[in-house]
Amino acid sequence: MARLKTALLAAAFAVSGIVPLAAPLSAKGETVAAPYVRPDVQNFLKMMQSRARPPMTDEGVKQMRKIPPEMMAQMMSVIEAPLGALAVDKTLTMPGPGGPIELRLFDARAERPAGPVLVFYHGGGFISGGIVTHAPLAAEMARQIDIPVVSVEYRLSPENKFPAAPDDAEAAARWIASNGAAMGREFDGLILSGDSAGGTLTLVTALALRDKPASVPLRMMIPLYPMTDATKAYPSSIAFSDGYGLSTKDMVYYGKAYAADLKNPRHTTLYRDLTGLPPTVLVTAALDPLRDGGRAFAAKLIQTGTPVAYYEAQGNIHGFATYRRGIPSSQGDLDKVLAMAKAMLEKVSAKP
Repeated sequence: MARLKTALLAAAFAVSGIVPLAAPLSAKGETVAAPYVRPDVQNFLKMMQSRARPPMTDEGVKQMRKIPPEMMAQMMSVIEAPLGALAVDKTLTMPGPGGPIELRLFDARAERPAGPVLVFYHGGGFISGGIVTHAPLAAEMARQIDIPVVSVEYRLSPENKFPAAPDDAEAAARWIASNGAAMGREFDGLILSGDSAGGTLTLVTALALRDKPASVPLRMMIPLYPMTDATKAYPSSIAFSDGYGLSTKDMVYYGKAYAADLKNPRHTTLYRDLTGLPPTVLVTAALDPLRDGGRAFAAKLIQTGTPVAYYEAQGNIHGFATYRRGIPSSQGDLDKVLAMAKAMLEKVSAKP
């Protein structure tokens, strides 16, 4: 049993991209004073010092694709919280631009009146992750915000390069907006959310729906530690380049596999006109290489007059919302984020 647990732990970290803890660097490449790291985060990262793995490659992705969904869920259970109780957990498919797209509806209520739906895009660097790896997070959102959540199985690279993922993300949001009946629901608004790569898809899709609205209005978005600017290195991307949740080598591979033009507005969203985006709860982690890009996006969004609630998980790392068993204090971060989202949704719903 211990040997199986060790193997599952190593595999889960391989899927998540975690690498051993390292001292942060300044923009000049100099070692700087260590930042605050929570004890459970420190333990989580140190766990991997004896479980090093090779960087991600096309061959590694091929092997990952062979893992059955039930085994993937078991692997993630080593570091992520259980799925938890739900009244509805239903899988369905929709037509997509590259073929059928799998969706999964999570709802804490068997029935509910007309209301908004949350469309969720999983993280994984555009190459990994899926509905099954992020099911506990989607389920937690459904319970705490008290809203139906529909998770989207968008196409992954390197098999399906840019813009397959944003094409699927936009198509899914539009289809879900018009097809509540397929899920036994009536939707009158959309909320977009996702973590990491899914956070980026959240921003890209929100901009698409701003420019060409779906059949129901976009009410709100909840991007969790998104990539907002792929064109340059920020202080956080240098300071936390290795050992704090994202490996530099893996990030280079993600970019190569995804093959997006770094300046493409459907990839780098920071330089778009952000006017007219919906109220936003934007989340970063203090030890995340992507932190400064998230901060910059929140600041620019505030300048447009958009209501923004910003939360930065101090002493925590990229991906924390799906590490709630490995990093128990992450549950508290997620509780705060979802409470902010629920409060913002109540304000949005109260407006005429």
